[in-house]
Amino acid sequence: MERTGANYFIFLITLIAALGGFLFGFDMAVVSGIIEPLKLQYTLSSAQEGLFVSSALLGCIGGVAFSGYLSDKIGRRKVLFISAVLFLISAVGFSFSEAYPILIFFRVLAGIGVGVASNVSPLYISEVAPSQRRGRLVVFYQLAITVGILAAYISNLFLQGYATNNAGSGEGLFHWFFIENVWRGMFIVGVIPAAGFCLLLLIVPESPRWLAQYGRNEEAMAILSKINGEQTARAELDSIKEMASQKSGGYKELLRLPLRKLLTLAVVLTALSQFSGINGVIFYGPTILKSAGIVTSDALFYQVILGSANVLFTFIAISKVDTWGRRPLYIVGSLCAALALALTGVCFLMNITGWFMLFSIILFLLFFAFSLGPLKFVISTEIFPTHIRGTALSMCIMTMWVSDWVVNLLFPMMRDGFGIATTFFIFSFFCLLSFLYAKKKLFETKGKSLEEIEKAWNSEVK
Repeated sequence: MERTGANYFIFLITLIAALGGFLFGFDMAVVSGIIEPLKLQYTLSSAQEGLFVSSALLGCIGGVAFSGYLSDKIGRRKVLFISAVLFLISAVGFSFSEAYPILIFFRVLAGIGVGVASNVSPLYISEVAPSQRRGRLVVFYQLAITVGILAAYISNLFLQGYATNNAGSGEGLFHWFFIENVWRGMFIVGVIPAAGFCLLLLIVPESPRWLAQYGRNEEAMAILSKINGEQTARAELDSIKEMASQKSGGYKELLRLPLRKLLTLAVVLTALSQFSGINGVIFYGPTILKSAGIVTSDALFYQVILGSANVLFTFIAISKVDTWGRRPLYIVGSLCAALALALTGVCFLMNITGWFMLFSIILFLLFFAFSLGPLKFVISTEIFPTHIRGTALSMCIMTMWVSDWVVNLLFPMMRDGFGIATTFFIFSFFCLLSFLYAKKKLFETKGKSLEEIEKAWNSEVK
């Protein structure tokens, strides 16, 4: 009975923390439905289109820059609450804004919220999760991202259909939001999960490892006991205190050996996963499908199919990450993702459209969803010591957002300059690099506590 209660408790707080991932996915994917109407309304060039999409990513970089350090100082829970508030403000502000520069401002603000959540949510989950289930619980964060993406796709499809069916009728604020300017309605929907995240965070405890780091051992013990039982919790707390007492440091420590090797591993894997072009597919899905001769309304429907596939395939990572391990999943997934992207490029090159082309993109999502996507979070939250984990993860996540910013800024120009086929071949090349690097450098961490990993990595990192 006690074990059942513990399982319920850890599952509940994991789901709440993972809502940061849901908002991350929703906010990023909802943009895909508004690019075309915004291009028409504001007469955007390819460069301006890229700037609009990438503006949120600039905010993400800013959010990550302060959230790691701040979470190490004031706690994981408080910083997550800051993220939720930023989501709420940006959703409302963007929906009511008229001037293009103001739209950019609120997209940057939304990006700050996304950046904070993308850093602190997986960090928090990794620190509360039992070692034997840590991999799959951290992957729940990636699952929440994919569910958020799917929710945005479905919402966009429904609202676009509603606006089309009711065009020319009605008046007032509702009509302005959901018919006349339906893209505003697509964004205002984000207020619901953002408000829910704010409220649910009130029942989430602080990370026990952060509490122990600051000498709040009784509070840490109480939370660890609810997760692991009192006997296991006592041994785990002693281990946490032992490791925490040995070191203190910041960014300078990360740049010294041996931590520099761990940082290089995490940063390179993170950057290469984003250069796979996953966010190009998410942000520009309708325009990609339009390039294949699919009309906009059908493109939104196909995007729902892609989003559904992304959610379903993430369950593979959840089920296998703690049994097969991180390294085999990463190696197999990155190689197969490279092949799937190359196949997509061939489809565009030879004008093979329709379901076969869609199938090749779904294959890429399959392999990304159980390897490159979730495992960068799992690996980055596992390999660093507790006292510097927030700071280290912030550098990894900042790398992710800088990479995404580059991809999304350049994608329209690559699409229009090199052609969509060549663009996918470039993405395939980066997946191949991921495979080669992981095969050479990535070591296994499944089944080990965070403290066991910390004790072992010095001899394992070559």
